[in-house]
Amino acid sequence: MLRKLAAIILAASLSLSMISAADAAPKKDFKICWSIYVGWMPWGYLSDSGIMKKWADKYGINVEITRINDYVESINQYTAGGFDGCSMTNMDALSIPAGGGVDTTAVIIGDFSNGNDAVILKDKSALADIAGQKVNLVELSVSHYLLARALDTVKLAEKDITVVNTSDADMVAAYGTSDVTSVVTWNPLVSEITAMPGARKVFDSSQIPGEIIDMMVVNTETLKDNPALGKALVGAWYEAMDLMTSDTPEGKAAKEEMAKASGTDLAGFDAQLASTAMFFDPAKAVEFTNGAELPKTMDLVRNFLFSHGILGTNAASVDVIGMSFPDGSTLGDAKNVKLRFDPAFMAEAATATP
Repeated sequence: MLRKLAAIILAASLSLSMISAADAAPKKDFKICWSIYVGWMPWGYLSDSGIMKKWADKYGINVEITRINDYVESINQYTAGGFDGCSMTNMDALSIPAGGGVDTTAVIIGDFSNGNDAVILKDKSALADIAGQKVNLVELSVSHYLLARALDTVKLAEKDITVVNTSDADMVAAYGTSDVTSVVTWNPLVSEITAMPGARKVFDSSQIPGEIIDMMVVNTETLKDNPALGKALVGAWYEAMDLMTSDTPEGKAAKEEMAKASGTDLAGFDAQLASTAMFFDPAKAVEFTNGAELPKTMDLVRNFLFSHGILGTNAASVDVIGMSFPDGSTLGDAKNVKLRFDPAFMAEAATATP
């Protein structure tokens, strides 16, 4: 009886050990999502060209890249756990996943908008003419932030206009209707709308440089447990950056594919890139992430979010969510850090030998 009991205990112990080992096994399959924007078009190309697969294979993992046509929906799906990483701006990373309690790390700082986001009026040429108008935009997104910063410059406030929440997928069609007279959006939609009759760009992100930052973020816990994901994403991304700046037939073909996927041609895509401060060089991205301006920008962003009631559920103060920066400093609650700017993977790419 004792031997039988010992055998049962041993069998149970071995079973638990096998379960623990299985639980501890590194994750191999990852899902990344992105949406249409000039600075994020390389993600689709990385998937279609096989570059992502090459880098994933190098690190023994699988990375599936999925395009989602509705930008906010892509972030919501990431926040809900449907994806391990997602392309998004600094503000949206703080408001949606971080605000929802999902610890998130920015592994790639791809660019900052330098004219790609704009306020557009119909048949009006001055920003002050926006007073009293209904303004169509993706509510509580960077478009809303850009509008608030724009209104400040002409001594107007949000009470002087009416925001109409509109999906980015519907923005061009909305502008084409007679009752829409003002929109705030991003490229390639800006290029499409400004080509339409009566459209006038009256304010854009080049007037607030470095504030609308476009990133690839990854769930922090997933990244910590699986650094191979960060290495593969960064490796693939900077191969695409090298290709785009190579001045070769292959580089031109890559940009033509990105242009086609975003609904334009090479000339149109290059025009959009011209209003995008792309960090083609990982060393420049690292320098920007390490810079003294980033915490200042994020302070502006978090105050905007708090004033609009979107810095987490029932946020009692602007400090409710913590953010961490490369120098070890934090903004907000250091015990509740949910957004991290980590240049380590980009730094590794910057020092890698060709």
